[in-house]
Amino acid sequence: MVYLLAASVLWAFSFGLIKAYLADLDPVLVAAVRLVLAAAVFAPFLVRARLRGRLVPMALGLGGLQFGAMYVLYIMSFRWLPAWLVAMLTIFTPLYVIILADFRQRSFRVRHLLAALLAVAGAAVVMSRGLPAGADWRGVLALQGANVCFAVGQVFYPDLKMRSGGHDLGLMAWLYQGAALVAVAATLATRSSTVGWTGQSVLVLLYLGLVPTAAGFYLWNKGAVLVGRGRLAVANNLKIPLAVLVAWSVFGESAPYGRALAGLALLVAGLWVAVPPVGKRG
Repeated sequence: MVYLLAASVLWAFSFGLIKAYLADLDPVLVAAVRLVLAAAVFAPFLVRARLRGRLVPMALGLGGLQFGAMYVLYIMSFRWLPAWLVAMLTIFTPLYVIILADFRQRSFRVRHLLAALLAVAGAAVVMSRGLPAGADWRGVLALQGANVCFAVGQVFYPDLKMRSGGHDLGLMAWLYQGAALVAVAATLATRSSTVGWTGQSVLVLLYLGLVPTAAGFYLWNKGAVLVGRGRLAVANNLKIPLAVLVAWSVFGESAPYGRALAGLALLVAGLWVAVPPVGKRG
């Protein structure tokens, strides 16, 4: 849990920084630069993973999905949503983790269905009178796509780690190469533009690429294989109340505070229902 908590603290400030300094820039190029930086940081560890045969394309593919496609969609969502709402709606990620894990195990738990319904109800409360001023449903859809990509990565990473010999640094190095490849290919396909870039935005992007992205996701995936599925689901949302609080207090975002807090309570209740009782492991 220490690794997961450290990653959550790093990510809590990322939401506000992206919205304040990067939201108006080309999201595909922002994601590509951030991921290329992370890939460069981890490149020296590529040889430690000792991947062979099909494990190389599997690692590249998983990284391309969990980090590459996820980051493009995630950064894109900031064009249409305030930072606090982006943070709040990422709470669906652990529910996707549980649903995907249940699907892989061909099992069905009523508790998980109830948790999903509570989460949907929480989101409905927040948006019962429509999205906040300036927000758009395209942001909600992009963000849920990002949540699904990240959830798939969390479900399949432990299997890949076991098959590759269990070296986190080396495996993460390969995942980041796959993520960078996907993001760079997307920039070429969309002919991304550097319009609006400033020295300040470059500094923010350097920080995000080297600290929350490179260090944060390494800490997260390392911690994810050390805890049970229930605790991982809870840990997924350590960053959410922190990020919402930071967006409101540090970055000065306004919100329908009553509905936002009521919705967040329902979302957290959904997670509480989804988590197995103490003593049971997912």
